[in-house]
Order: sequence, then C-alpha cells, then structure tokens
Amino acid sequence: MKKRITAYLAYIDQLLETGDADWEKERKKHLIQIGFFAHERTVHLIVMVLFALCTLLSMLYFVFTSEPVILLLAGAFFILLVPYIMHYYLLENSVQKMYVQYDAMQNKIEKSFHI
Repeated sequence: MKKRITAYLAYIDQLLETGDADWEKERKKHLIQIGFFAHERTVHLIVMVLFALCTLLSMLYFVFTSEPVILLLAGAFFILLVPYIMHYYLLENSVQKMYVQYDAMQNKIEKSFHI
C-alpha cells in the first residue's frame, strides 16, 4: 500500500507541475482514489485502536497477575502496534495531501473557465 500511495501522489504532483491534463477527468479519478485511501485509513484506524487496547489490557493484566506469558503477549501486541501506527501515519498524511491536490485541481479547472 505504501508503494501504491506514494506512486500515486507523485503522479498527481507531476500532473500539477506540468499542467497538461484533462483536469475534470483527473479530478473525478482523484476523488475515487481519495475514497479508496480514506476507506483504507478508516480500516487501519480501527485495527490500530484495537491493537492499542489489546496492548494496554494485556499490560494491565500483567500488572495485576505477574504472569510472564502475559508479558510476552503484551510485547507481541506492542511489536505489531508500532507498524500499524507507522502505516496509519502514512495513510493519514497522504490523504490530507490528496485533499490539497484536489483543491489545486479544482483551482486549475476554475482558472480554465475564467480565461
């Protein structure tokens, strides 16, 4: 997913830089991509929050029971939580950048009508 979203952002940045595009068509395609990536972001937010809760609950359970197996479980949850946070961070920032790109596309469409 990281490779796909970074490649797509670079493609749109290149289009915006060169200025050669059917902006109405590209804007519609961009809205679809925003929807896909926003959905992905929502799913990863839910998964990340569940992993964070599992991590917290297993650590609290360890504090009260002192069972070493639970500490291993908490460690495993934490190890899995870190990549989820990093991936969610990428998705969140990328979707925010896509909103800015969308606004730039909209400005190009509006400028083409005023000429």
